[in-house]
Amino acid sequence: MKQKNYFYQNLKWMKKFVALLLISCFYNVSFAQRDSLPVYLRFPTVPPFNIIKLPDSSRFTKEDLVKKKATLIFIFSPDCDHCQNETKSLTANIELFKKAQIVMASPLDYGQIKQFYDDYKIADYPNIIMGRDPSYFLGSFFNIRSFPAMFLYDKKGKLIKAFDGSVPVTIIASNL
Repeated sequence: MKQKNYFYQNLKWMKKFVALLLISCFYNVSFAQRDSLPVYLRFPTVPPFNIIKLPDSSRFTKEDLVKKKATLIFIFSPDCDHCQNETKSLTANIELFKKAQIVMASPLDYGQIKQFYDDYKIADYPNIIMGRDPSYFLGSFFNIRSFPAMFLYDKKGKLIKAFDGSVPVTIIASNL
């Protein structure tokens, strides 16, 4: 009888222990902080993007970038006034970016991007690559909240600076 009583006492203690352990686990999981840093800050190198290049609809990826050259990734919307003004300023001051390659990407319709490409004569600027990001990979990677958004990388592919909204191109170029 004594042995049976001892077993039941240990069983009660074990149940309490398991219940306390489960409560502790649920508490830790429910109050665990998620990493609040955007992906581009956790992985500060040029992302593995894949865009549909204009005007020929060929694929353009990170591997197609010129090695050992600074890169400016410019996320835009063709119907955004700020993006249009930023593009005008960029093309008017393209000599400031002669040591850089510029990747302009938009998630919008190919036809809209093509019209933008033609209107701003992007073909006249060999260091600008424009394309469509159909999966919005870059927007998600950079956690884009508004257009334009620009991300400058050095010639080793390391993030130098992120720019949100309209920024004078002289300030962007001064970070090269």
